[in-house]
Order: sequence, then structure tokens, then C-alpha cells
Amino acid sequence: MTTSVYHDGERAVQHRAGEAAIAERNGVVIADSILGGARPFIGKQSMVVLASVDPEGAPWSTVLFGQPGFAHADSATQVTVDLPAALRDPDEPFWRNVAANPAIGSLFIELGSRRRYRINGALARLDDGGFDLAVREAYPNCPKYIQRRQLRRIDGGSAPALLGEGRALDQAARAIVRRADTVFVASNHQERGADASHRGGSPGFVQVVDDTLLRIPDYAGNSLFNTFGNLTVDPRVGLCIPDFDGQRLLQLSGRACILHGQDDPHGLSGGTGRFCEIAIERWLLRRAPQHLDWEYLDASPFNPAVEA
Repeated sequence: MTTSVYHDGERAVQHRAGEAAIAERNGVVIADSILGGARPFIGKQSMVVLASVDPEGAPWSTVLFGQPGFAHADSATQVTVDLPAALRDPDEPFWRNVAANPAIGSLFIELGSRRRYRINGALARLDDGGFDLAVREAYPNCPKYIQRRQLRRIDGGSAPALLGEGRALDQAARAIVRRADTVFVASNHQERGADASHRGGSPGFVQVVDDTLLRIPDYAGNSLFNTFGNLTVDPRVGLCIPDFDGQRLLQLSGRACILHGQDDPHGLSGGTGRFCEIAIERWLLRRAPQHLDWEYLDASPFNPAVEA
């Protein structure tokens, strides 16, 4: 397979990083259907990370939870997520977004085993029972930078609630960002559609520069640069930061600026010299609609150091 699986933005970042040849080799994992072995993996999951695009074109990232089996791939070309309307959070942007824009990115990630599988495509059905995602591309991702957690129990014991929103981060939102070791990113390409990805590191790897600006290092990965490629073409970005202990999700929408070749005397980027600065335009803090009992297991051994 050639680099035709990549769009111009992805190729531009691959060349800038000097990793175009690696990206071409690694691009063989990208397919237009779900691998047979990935279908039972999807059916075991209790969470799915989703990227959607609002009517103004801004991507949003979220996480939906359900009992194992609530998401399933009954064929290689479609994923179904069963989530009745009565169990949805009315303040969750995803439902409004996909009703207006069919682009969906998804990431099935099992934190406890550090396995993840990425599926991007378009909405094929949306009703009171859930939705179907028609697959455009699907591929596995490497296990780096994932902090292992086990979801021991999930139930409907929590009522969803909008706990805060704004443009500048308040004290509660800043605290969640500073503790974060797991971040999910939504980006979009006008022709290729939405994409959901993961960023992880030791607490503090997401720097709060000020109340409207975040700085995130870009560690060495699979050289595909799907997220950075999208952001090169369209800088609008969405973040979702789970507060695992507090039963909350912090969602942010803003604009990204990719910084290449930065001085990094403390090795915060793990040697890449790449960072992403995100100017926050809006944030939401929501209580999850289910009670989630997480057990923290361990940090990724690949995490670079953070500033003390």
C-alpha cells in the first residue's frame, strides 16, 4: 500500500518529521473494513471514544459508556452502539452534532490491556435505540502511553448533570487538566471526516499555560500523524479529559497550533521537539450518566518525564 491512504496534511507532517518512509510502511495497517479479530474485541468493551463535528465545523470529543456488548460489529463494515435515548446525557454534544453532520471518528480502547482500535466513518442510523457507524477506515494503534485502569463496575446510579461551562478555565477545570494522564482528541478533515485519538502521559504532561491556553507534548508514535495531519489542514480541535475519580468528563473545543523543532531542555516531548498549543474557545464539565468504579493499575513505561 502506498501513501495514498494519507491526505496532504498527513503527508506534510510526515515529511516535516522525517518519518515519511516509516509512515508508508506502517500505512499497510489501514483498511476499509474491520479486521476479523477486532470484532470480538469491540464487543467486549464498556467504553468508546467518539469524535463528532458541530454545525459550525468544530470537532468535539466524548466518551460513551455501557455494559459490555453495548457496542458491536456484526459485520466488517458497520459498528452498532446501543444506547437508549433515556440513558443519554442531554448536554452531551455528540447527539446534536451527528444529527447535523454524519462524520464520526471512534476509538475502542481497553485501558486495562492497553489495546485500541480506531474506526472512522459516517453515521448510517440514529434513533432512540442508538446509532450505526458505516466504516470508512479501520486500523489498530500501538499501546504506548496508555495508563492501565480496570473498570470494575458500571451502573446507572448517577444522574447526568452539566457542572460548569465557560471560555476561560475555572478552578475545577484547571485541576482536572493538571491531574490528567489520559486525553482524547477529536479532529476533522473536510473530505476524510472525523477522527478520534488518544494522548497519554504522566500527570502534568498537559501544561496549563493560562486559563485559555494548553500545551501538550507530541511523543514518538506510529508516524502516521493522523491527528496532526488533520490539524494542519483544519486547526479546530476537541479534547475530552476523563476525571476517573470524580465521575466527570471535561470537554474542550478550541484551535490548535502545532509547534515543530522546539527547544526542549527537559525532554518533555520525549525527544521529538513537537508540541501542540490549544487556544480554548469553550469548555463543558459534565457528570457522567453512569457510576463508574475504576481501579488504577499502573502507568505506561514509555511516559517521558514531566516538569516538577
